[in-house]
Amino acid sequence: MPTVLPIAEFLTCPLPILDVRSPAEFDQGQIPGALSFPLFSDDERAQVGTCYKQQGRDAAVELGFAIAGPKFADFIQKAKAIAPGRQVRVHCWRGGMRSGAIAWVLEMAGFQVTTLTGGYKAFRRWVLATFEQERAIAILGGMTGTGKTDILHALAAQGEQVVDLEGLANHRGSSFGRLMLPPQPTNEQFENMLATELAALNPKKRVWIEAESKSIGQCRVPNALFLQMETAPIFEILRPKVERLDLLVALYGQAPLTDLITATERIRKRLGGQRTQEAIALLQAHQFHAAFDHLLYYYDKTYQYDLQRRTVPRIPIDATGLTHTESARQLIAKADPFFS
Repeated sequence: MPTVLPIAEFLTCPLPILDVRSPAEFDQGQIPGALSFPLFSDDERAQVGTCYKQQGRDAAVELGFAIAGPKFADFIQKAKAIAPGRQVRVHCWRGGMRSGAIAWVLEMAGFQVTTLTGGYKAFRRWVLATFEQERAIAILGGMTGTGKTDILHALAAQGEQVVDLEGLANHRGSSFGRLMLPPQPTNEQFENMLATELAALNPKKRVWIEAESKSIGQCRVPNALFLQMETAPIFEILRPKVERLDLLVALYGQAPLTDLITATERIRKRLGGQRTQEAIALLQAHQFHAAFDHLLYYYDKTYQYDLQRRTVPRIPIDATGLTHTESARQLIAKADPFFS
């Protein structure tokens, strides 16, 4: 018989995780680090589901074994390649027949199998509950081009707890945010990764999170966490525009010109027709500093509007001429008495 664990113990068990749901279910969202090990293909799962609705459970179980039975030897070989020590964690959607079937097959082949009480559904409940936990959040703010993400990483290098929302979302949070980055995860998977990172932190210590809007591309910051971010103090990085432009050009100047123009067109309504055309002309002339100066008109205005609506403490950090590491040290010095 497999060992059955609740979610907290299952997640900390140091064994490979085999997700036996269908490929489409896995692609929608999975436990970070899990491997797709489907009992049924998407079409096969649909067949079994239709059979269950039309003919009942017994007929569906028989059809399931007829489909999966010929695959059992292949399952064993694949599992041996994944876990030479023959110890694995297995889960399906509810912790029912699919994980039970794979566990039975692998145990017959000499594996020690651990299954998850409640399956992936229980994991998703755990994910959403994780966002409800109160945390000591320090918001890293600053206008576009102040180097917030690099400073966030510098904070991590100095032992601070950080959560990089943009890194998890594969998006920098603006019209230009998806340039030179891999595709975004589904929103469900974004939540899964975020909850896993938060759960690994010490809840009694502060955690730095970059200021974000509710949406980061197609990913949405969970409401329970976003509400905490909205009431957290802002540690605001201040840099002169010339330094901000240098940082922006260093980052986006290497993007394909057509992508830069497309991203500029996306904010035409908010930037204004004339400024948009001027910015595009400057991009085409490879005058990137001047082009981004035009674009900052919109982004600075948006930032100031968002800042004015908030009533939380604002702690300015003058980062003029400072490296990201030096800026991080300044932030820590300012935050220590605030969170003591």
